[in-house]
Amino acid sequence: MKTSIVASVYNEEDVLSSFHKKLCETLNNELINYELIYVNDGSTDKTEELILEFQKSNPSIKYIAFSRNFGHEAAMIAGIDYASGDVVICMDSDLQHPPSEIIKMINEYHNGFDIVTMARENKKQNISSVLFYKLINWISPFKIQENASDFFLVSAKVADVLRNNYRERTRFLRGLIQIIGFKKSTLIFKVSQREQGKTKYSKRKLISLTMTAVSSLSKLPLKAGILIGIICGFLSFILAIFSIVMKFIDQPVSGYTTIVVFLGFMFSIQFILLGILGEYLGFIFDEQKKRPIYIVDKTTNIEIIK
Repeated sequence: MKTSIVASVYNEEDVLSSFHKKLCETLNNELINYELIYVNDGSTDKTEELILEFQKSNPSIKYIAFSRNFGHEAAMIAGIDYASGDVVICMDSDLQHPPSEIIKMINEYHNGFDIVTMARENKKQNISSVLFYKLINWISPFKIQENASDFFLVSAKVADVLRNNYRERTRFLRGLIQIIGFKKSTLIFKVSQREQGKTKYSKRKLISLTMTAVSSLSKLPLKAGILIGIICGFLSFILAIFSIVMKFIDQPVSGYTTIVVFLGFMFSIQFILLGILGEYLGFIFDEQKKRPIYIVDKTTNIEIIK
């Protein structure tokens, strides 16, 4: 059996050598037949030089370099596109996804599972991550594993589905692999501390990921306007009844205050709904342009371009 390891890298020169050493030691000690695919997502440091140096002593290493930074999701998709193994394992190269967990994932595949997701141990939960998964599972008809990560295994059968069918430009890959069916297993792992370098995941990117995940898995926000319209109509009816009653008992409601508050509330709701609609239209616009998910600048040790 051949295992394809996909490692996406973006300006990881500080930690890449440590990651490569530990990963290869694990794979060689477990006698795993593997190919290691490094996907360079537009790095501007010495990441490429390090990978090309690794290749000199390891013919199992394949290298894909993007023309610019296309994002972590695109890098994982590219690695899956070029993988030739019976199973494909995606992982980050910052050592927060422990290479020692790979053998457990492969064992789950041998137990009959086509998808193995890795969920982070939740002893010290990040509040933003907790809220992210609570929101997704609340609004989506699909329930995804909380604390899931971009550390996962898919069989060649699932990889083919991702290559040929799930090609949307706006995607949430760790969620998509959980809703396409097939037998799925989840393992818990302890996140290792980043040895060097800084995380590339900012709060801004988390917000962007949340919007992407919502649009990929749910249409509920588009239906929110109906519910909010019913609620606002009911409040308007209550306000009208209240104003009429107060007028008949000679205690009329202050018109200025009521109108200002009510109009402010209604305009806020309208702009929120327009913003939601605009986000979905933006995603549709991106899909209709049919621009590539990624553009490959160069490859080494890649025999077949898919």
